[in-house]
Amino acid sequence: MILEALGSMLLGLGLAWAAAHRYGHRLPTRALVLSTGPAGALIGAFITHMALGPGHAAATLVGAAAVSAALLSLLVRPTRTRIHRSATA
Repeated sequence: MILEALGSMLLGLGLAWAAAHRYGHRLPTRALVLSTGPAGALIGAFITHMALGPGHAAATLVGAAAVSAALLSLLVRPTRTRIHRSATA
């Protein structure tokens, strides 16, 4: 369980770093992003571990990555450019 938690935390941190690096202009402060990724991964690992039980380390890491990515996607803001629509639309 401890290795699953450490692995999921590292996975969440990696996802958060990649998101902050790629979409930094659309995300809030880097500290919030880098703390949301591992926190979401730990929550996802806990939920997946409780649902599947011990012995499913790979599935636990997949669940951790899914929840971490979902929480990081909630932080994304829309772009600042406005969409111009024609008068007939």
